[in-house]
Amino acid sequence: MKTAAILVLIGCLVTVTEPKVYTRCKLAKIFSRAGLDNYQGFSLGNWICMAYYESHYNTTAQTELEDGSIDYGIFQINSFTWCRRAKLQEKNHCHVACAALITDDLTDAIICAKKIAKETEGMNYWQGWKKHCEGKDLSEWKKGCEVS
Repeated sequence: MKTAAILVLIGCLVTVTEPKVYTRCKLAKIFSRAGLDNYQGFSLGNWICMAYYESHYNTTAQTELEDGSIDYGIFQINSFTWCRRAKLQEKNHCHVACAALITDDLTDAIICAKKIAKETEGMNYWQGWKKHCEGKDLSEWKKGCEVS
């Protein structure tokens, strides 16, 4: 009985981070409100398409790369250049902890993605966008979504 009570207590104390996977329309609304529609000349469809092919809209997505860096979050933002994982090894151009890019609150990820689009070659940073979205009619990506 005592063991069962301890196990229940431990179960209550352990927090498991569940991945947040957004729907296309929920992201369209969030992205629109954050000013991504036509940001740096890229339509909302570009951002939704890119997020799908980078992370499948999963906020906790992480991809370890061959160079030892990790791509984080819904936009798969790289730790070596854009966020801080350790103290001195990364450049951290977005001035943000990598852990902030894998939360349900997309504010830091969106701010960083805007910085990437502004300071690099637009959306060419994202291979998922280049391969699947660039130069295509992306109007379908926001079709049926109520975007304000």
